Amino acid sequence: MVDLYYIEDDPGIAWIVKEYLEQKNFKVTICETLAQAGQALKQHVPSLVLLDWNMPDGHGDSLCQWIRRNWKELPVIFLTVRGDCADIVSGFGSGADDYIVKPFELEILHSRILALLRRTGNVAEQYLSCDGIRMDLNRHTVFCHSEEILLSRAEYQLLLYLMQNKGKTVTRENILEQVWDANGNYVNNNTLTVTMKRLRDKLYQPECLKTVRSVGYRMEDTL
Repeated sequence: MVDLYYIEDDPGIAWIVKEYLEQKNFKVTICETLAQAGQALKQHVPSLVLLDWNMPDGHGDSLCQWIRRNWKELPVIFLTVRGDCADIVSGFGSGADDYIVKPFELEILHSRILALLRRTGNVAEQYLSCDGIRMDLNRHTVFCHSEEILLSRAEYQLLLYLMQNKGKTVTRENILEQVWDANGNYVNNNTLTVTMKRLRDKLYQPECLKTVRSVGYRMEDTL
């Protein structure tokens, strides 16, 4: 199932689009403000974003630019009444992949979404995020609140394992087995403790990285 975010403040339009796309096996999350959309993106990157221009707390082009800075390949389609040539050019200049003017036919919207996904693939699988921490698995990069963080191989693998199991408590034994033993590197508990401390320091002691006493660790969204 493809999941997408629809940033739209008109509930009537939003629910018509949501109902139609969910019949086509999409999972649709509606965000009624840019701020709500920003928080949602920090917690989970969808496969595609549908974006209105005129929102209660700003203009969609600013969110599109922010998305493009943080998730270069995430597909974005403007869905807006602003159909002037200058608006369309500005929308593409902000980083949009497509631009659809209201009113529109739902069948055409669906076809444009499918065409864009055929070109981009499932971008959601490329990114992992938790609060302000983001991982780009294709580029092997880590960002914390827009700052790129340079990690050692062990620190990167540790963070990756925690992010892949976000919301779950993972034991120290499982971490040692999956992160180190799987690569033929046999280490002790002290190595994990030291690596975890260095990782936390580099990520500025993130609240989303929890210690579960006598068990292990858990990554979970706190925002």
